[in-house]
Amino acid sequence: MSVERIGSKMHLNKGQEAEYRRRHDEIWPELSRLLTETGISNYSIFLDPESLTLFAYLELRDGHTMDDLPKHPVMRRWWAYMQDIMAANPDGSPVSEPLTPVFHLD
Repeated sequence: MSVERIGSKMHLNKGQEAEYRRRHDEIWPELSRLLTETGISNYSIFLDPESLTLFAYLELRDGHTMDDLPKHPVMRRWWAYMQDIMAANPDGSPVSEPLTPVFHLD
């Protein structure tokens, strides 16, 4: 089974570091299930406190359905919940910029 590795960056609004952490510490069980069911694993988000840049890393298994997430009501509700504390697109999704992989070591 192959694994696709995805890295991206997002941007947190100033002064929202603690709130962002709190919301993720209390992530909804239905959102966690949805992410796992779509084939996402090993999902981590890191914060650069100086720039307020969030770095997200996740792995996708073969046959993933991550591209269907924007259609799911739970995902759309999460985006609405988060858009007041981070840069968001008009549809509520976070502004996310893909990063180019340059090195990996197993």
